[in-house]
Amino acid sequence: MVHLALAAVTNACWDLWARTRGVPLWKLLLDLSTDDIIATLDFSYVTDALAVADARALIDSARGSRASRQGIIDAGYPGYDTSIGWFNYSDEQVAANVAKSASEGFTAMKLKVGSPDLARDVRRARLVRRAAGDSVRLMVDANQQWTIAQAITFAEATRDLNLFWLEEPTHPDDVLGHRTIAEAIAPVRVAAGEHVPNRILFKNYLQAGAMAICQVDAVRVAGVSEFLVVSLLAKKYGVPVIPHVGDMGQLHQHLVLFNHIALDHDAVFLEHIPHLQAHFTEPVRIVAGRYTTPRQPGSSCDLRT
Repeated sequence: MVHLALAAVTNACWDLWARTRGVPLWKLLLDLSTDDIIATLDFSYVTDALAVADARALIDSARGSRASRQGIIDAGYPGYDTSIGWFNYSDEQVAANVAKSASEGFTAMKLKVGSPDLARDVRRARLVRRAAGDSVRLMVDANQQWTIAQAITFAEATRDLNLFWLEEPTHPDDVLGHRTIAEAIAPVRVAAGEHVPNRILFKNYLQAGAMAICQVDAVRVAGVSEFLVVSLLAKKYGVPVIPHVGDMGQLHQHLVLFNHIALDHDAVFLEHIPHLQAHFTEPVRIVAGRYTTPRQPGSSCDLRT
């Protein structure tokens, strides 16, 4: 609870800083000097994996090539659709949602799995692959429901579906369990981070080779500053950062732009869930499956009153 409260305070401070500069958060982050960025970060307990000098070098080494990545500001950051296959949806609704998602320009989609009946999960994954076609990137999310053995069994049963990742296959505190799964299901990637609460555990995951997709969430760790430390750690270990969004693409649309332009992280895609859009004064805008870059000052997190 204290950590989540710290996230709220830290994120509010970043929002206020951007507003006082009259720029969106992504622009504030890109305008900061390396020294200014480093000054906002806490490297305690991670310097064995990421020294301050390492972080400085990662930021500085990408500065010279920033211009080659700034086109994404106008093009928009690619998104993926998490809403096609919630757990309680019927097969017919899932198939209809896949068609709707494709018509809206999404080229990547995620299905919820983790049923006590593994055969149901396999069947639904096959349904989505048939409906989406082979060109769509398909991910599945077990929301921590499986044992290590169940996760591996599911991955083996769906080898032919070319899944892009298997998300949160087991308990988030089980770093070595995730490594066991990662080794067994490769080249399918293990994605994790939604319930990894701090930079130290992310460090352990990365050191152990237990995640191939880093899903750090800036409202679950201690805000933007700790998110950036984790992004730097992931960059050092060669792991892409594709944040868990939940309904907070509002904030993360800024952070992935910084990650791509300033840290040279791959712009893979960002999760999109539309459920809370009506509650924000500046809701995210998705056009042809891409996040439209926010232009208003701040972090796009003001709630309607």
